[in-house]
Amino acid sequence: MSSQEYRHIVRIAGKDILGTKKTIIGISQVKGMGYNFAKSILDILKINPNSNIGFLTESQVEEIEKIMKNPSVVNIPSWFLNRRKDIDSGEDLHLITSDIDFNVRNDIEREKTMSSWRGFRHTYGLKVRGQRTRTTGRKGGAVGVRKGGKVLPAGALAEGEAPAAPGQAAATTASPGQPGTPAAAAAKGAAAPAKDTKAPAKDTKAPATKPTTEKKAK
Repeated sequence: MSSQEYRHIVRIAGKDILGTKKTIIGISQVKGMGYNFAKSILDILKINPNSNIGFLTESQVEEIEKIMKNPSVVNIPSWFLNRRKDIDSGEDLHLITSDIDFNVRNDIEREKTMSSWRGFRHTYGLKVRGQRTRTTGRKGGAVGVRKGGKVLPAGALAEGEAPAAPGQAAATTASPGQPGTPAAAAAKGAAAPAKDTKAPAKDTKAPATKPTTEKKAK
């Protein structure tokens, strides 16, 4: 082949493939086409799988796309197809590109509408094919008991809290009505009736002292 027939980009079934890739690798890049399926198509069309895909002619590309969409025209066995006994048509089909996603989405919606067990699992985002779910497939936030802070005794300082200055009341996080706090003590003292704090008067008279007598010098 001459260099004028080489194409840097080859479009097959809506997929742009670099012309430098091998033919078998380029065809297998189409969604729904595996390595073995691509090898079967190239063997049927008598195309060298190790040649660059950029050297394929327009007629060869059309033949490849035709077999991709309808493999039954070249008698490819049904067990080689990816959708056998289609639920709508009952035929053996081989889906490629966006047809795969479209049919899978329709199958899931049909299961949900039927309220089948598979549809139930799809609805709640759970595993469908009997896999283990105890330790795998967990989603969302953590589930379990969240550890809290330690309970400090009354009057103790929390971690990172500075001690109160002399003469200044220590700040507490307890509510005003909680017993044992300065605010609660003040409230209790205000509510209690005032008692007579007048102390009885004491006798301040100095006790009598004996007169001192000076000793006469001899």
